Amino acid sequence: MISKKTKYALKALINLAGQPVDEPILISELARQEQIPRKFLEAILLSLKNAGLLQSKIGKGGGYFLAKEPRNISIGSIVKTLEGGYAPLQCLNDSTNPRCDECNDSSSCGIRLVMSDVMLATSSILETTTLADMIERSDNAKRANSKIMDFNI
Repeated sequence: MISKKTKYALKALINLAGQPVDEPILISELARQEQIPRKFLEAILLSLKNAGLLQSKIGKGGGYFLAKEPRNISIGSIVKTLEGGYAPLQCLNDSTNPRCDECNDSSSCGIRLVMSDVMLATSSILETTTLADMIERSDNAKRANSKIMDFNI
């Protein structure tokens, strides 16, 4: 399960993806639009900036903007930045000590083996799905839900 921090980050990034490239958005405006507590959003955006996913501009006309195009930002990179990885078990997250206190043999631990498969499947989806993909899926679902026919000739 992702944390509220990651959920807020995704909401903020979707908003930023919809902004014109040359128009950064202020934290206060982004927080208001997405209904995210400002102080919490500041910390989230700073983490994303430090990870190279966002850039900021100081002064008049300043604010935050995407450092890359949405099609070049994987959902996995966002989750890893804010959650530290995808591991459902600590022993899968820590490569230096792949053993749990409750486990005698990590190489034959059924829980670890199954959760390793879960982590690989999750990683595969998150690393190949981009911010642009997420936005497109949302837009498609909104169109389908509103029953608007989109005819292109």
